[in-house]
Amino acid sequence: MLAWRGGSLIVAVLTAACGLSAQPVSFSGQVLPLLKQKCFACHGAGQQMSGYDLRTRETALRGGAAGVAIVPGDAGASPLIRRLTGLQQPAMPLGGKLPDAEITILRRWIDEGAPWGESAPAVSSATTRPRGITDEDRNWWAFRRPVRHDPPEAADPRWSRNPIDAFIYAKLRERGLDPAPPAARAMLLRRAYLDLTGLPPDSEAAQKFLRDDSPGAFAALIDRLLASPHYGERWGRHWLDVARYADSGGYEQDFNYANAWRYRDYVIRAFNQDKPYDRFIREQIAGDELDDADYDALTATGFHRVGATVGFREKDNPQYRYIYLDDMIGTTTRAFLGLTVSCARCHDHKFDPISQMDYYRLMAVFFPYVNYDHPLAPPAQVAAYQAKRNEVERRIELLKERIRAIEAPYRKLAFEQKLAAFPHDIQVAVRTPPEQRSEGQKLLATQVLSIRPGNYKLLMSAADRDAVDQLSRQIKDIEAGLPQPLPLAMGVRDGDYRLAPLGPGDDEAPGKGVKDDQEDLNPTFVSEPGQPYHPPKSYFLERGDYLARGPEVQPGFLEILADLGVPSSIRPADSRVTTGRRRALAEWIASKDNPLTARVMVNRIWQHHFGRGIVATSSNFGRLGRLPSHPELLDWLATEFMRSGWSVKYMHRLIMTSETYRMASDYSSERAQRLDPEDTLHWRYPLRRLEGEAIRDAILAVSGNLNREAGGPPYFPPVPERVRQSVAKGIWRVTDEGPAVWRRGVYSYFKRGMKYPMFEVFDQPDPNVTCEARSVSTVPTQALTLLNNDFVLQQARAFAARVLGEAGPEQEAQVRRAWLLAFSREPSTGELRDNIAFLDRQMKVQGGSALEALTDLCDVILNLNEFVYIP
Repeated sequence: MLAWRGGSLIVAVLTAACGLSAQPVSFSGQVLPLLKQKCFACHGAGQQMSGYDLRTRETALRGGAAGVAIVPGDAGASPLIRRLTGLQQPAMPLGGKLPDAEITILRRWIDEGAPWGESAPAVSSATTRPRGITDEDRNWWAFRRPVRHDPPEAADPRWSRNPIDAFIYAKLRERGLDPAPPAARAMLLRRAYLDLTGLPPDSEAAQKFLRDDSPGAFAALIDRLLASPHYGERWGRHWLDVARYADSGGYEQDFNYANAWRYRDYVIRAFNQDKPYDRFIREQIAGDELDDADYDALTATGFHRVGATVGFREKDNPQYRYIYLDDMIGTTTRAFLGLTVSCARCHDHKFDPISQMDYYRLMAVFFPYVNYDHPLAPPAQVAAYQAKRNEVERRIELLKERIRAIEAPYRKLAFEQKLAAFPHDIQVAVRTPPEQRSEGQKLLATQVLSIRPGNYKLLMSAADRDAVDQLSRQIKDIEAGLPQPLPLAMGVRDGDYRLAPLGPGDDEAPGKGVKDDQEDLNPTFVSEPGQPYHPPKSYFLERGDYLARGPEVQPGFLEILADLGVPSSIRPADSRVTTGRRRALAEWIASKDNPLTARVMVNRIWQHHFGRGIVATSSNFGRLGRLPSHPELLDWLATEFMRSGWSVKYMHRLIMTSETYRMASDYSSERAQRLDPEDTLHWRYPLRRLEGEAIRDAILAVSGNLNREAGGPPYFPPVPERVRQSVAKGIWRVTDEGPAVWRRGVYSYFKRGMKYPMFEVFDQPDPNVTCEARSVSTVPTQALTLLNNDFVLQQARAFAARVLGEAGPEQEAQVRRAWLLAFSREPSTGELRDNIAFLDRQMKVQGGSALEALTDLCDVILNLNEFVYIP
């Protein structure tokens, strides 16, 4: 089958007809002499007009002031050929024209990849030569497979029962350090609750645990907490940071992601179900390509969609696609492998054995992806829905065509009036035929054409306005017949992005229907019906420039870990349209032979239990990352994780039943402080502040107002009007304080362009990039928020009302009840005395109101470090 590509077919036919050689063009014998004779005078040693230098391949492909001139492999798209043939102005060479035979030579040379030299590769050797893997590279600790070391012998029985303790204790003894004593039971109770659920213990559970002095009481508590639905809400939030989750796209428009919450719920559900981590990997990277793909697997591919996006279609803005691909590569490799592969986009990685070709092999894995909203319904129901929708939309489209015909002249007039206000060069760019626009004109035209015309309706005649209004009413009547939308999961699949529908920012976007919540389930992403699927080709890009295209690149993995025996494509057993490339990548990452995957995840689990991973840089196991503090322990945990069937909950039990986890945090040692001030060796348990979401959840829990409803669309916490007005794009629904917005923080709307102020002040991460660990700052606005924020004051009053109702009018009982609810312990004698004295003073200040005085005390309690820290 013949395919048209920029005139190359005609050239090939003419060449064959004239009997010209089908051998590759000789650069030194045909191309270079031509360039020297006809081009170097203006683009050589003497001068480089328009900043364009044709003397080397690097400068020739880089282009000049007018942009790229040569697109290797595609002469028809190369401005150099367009100028030589007169299709683009100014024509070259100035004052003359090359003979057709010479243009044919240059055209063939570019179609062959624009090689530089007789045996030159398709791109310069400086960028594509193998980086070379050295023995030093292979021996880097993270690229060696984990070795299961026997735990060291520990003479102290306390440190010999759990293998974790044996490794920790051995390091402490090497430095002559003594570990902290065990934590008090009340402290341990609160630590376990906040660690696993992000909520303080309820008073009844606290009392039950504190009365149970059996040896297995703490292990039983851990099991109960792991079985709680609140566990997934807490630990799912940690993963959502890694996945750079948000409910909007960010950038200037900050478009709403209507179905992103299904991915959030999938993550929470996966942790609650203790989904094996290797399955968790496969579903997120390639859930749509699995043989047993279910609704969860399809929803999981939202991992690739929840990052920041501009929102306009990639067909007309190809630069955005490469930004998204880079985000997918960077997030996937940092999240699962702990490697900074994105650093090799423009050149070989400066520190790790990751070549630029490695990067583009991974790009070839992802390149066929298209955004796709998966219907979560049986095929028959989907087909019936689509048939009904198509029929309704067919009738609507007929009416819309009539409206467009009436409005067209007015739209054109309004656009011309608006265009006239722009500078002359912009007007010229817009009016120049698309195929004749320079790169600069293309950019200008794209930006201007994306601007909606003025209010053309003001220009319409009364008769035409009435006609449009009547047709619009008919459309509204027909819309009532649209079927109820099916549930959709925001995800990806393979296809061809060049055939994808318009994005949410485009006017008249096909496939979007007539209502925002009515979506076309089956846009054409593949090819004409009945045609085989040919995925779009992926190319090496010099210096990471999408316009400096080199040779086609086949999918593959990192050379340093390429010996795991996984093919580059694993297609599902059925006839689904897909390449199977992401499935192969998922299998490569989830392989037990991959030395990074298990290490990275157990390190993340350790990090969220102790505040810092065994490798402190949990998303960078390369040379710029930190070395592991306990490498033998990390390897032992990694092998144990895989032996357990990749069970995350098993790792929680193992870590939390260790003496290392159960040490006191309120322990001090002068020697330890001097030798290990950062507590890297774990001589005591580290105090950790809760995140903003968990602080808000804890406040709601002790006030008795926490709405424990799980899942579903996000809620919008109330935000001051002045904050809302500072962000014009996207959505933020106005709400009032009440049960509907007193749900857990993980379910709140996470808007990239405007964070909820209480979460932001407590270091909510930047959702535009994967987050390995949240920053922990200490700034005055945190104290001011907890003291004066309307939400906190309202909940302090509810907390006080709860205490008053449960404890009665006696002040000592009130203080004891407040402390039990907030801290799961009784106040000390001094604390009790000071709190009662405070109540007495506030009674006078508040005119004798017990509720107001108690509200002030509860506000102070919510501000204490003990409330916002994991002990």
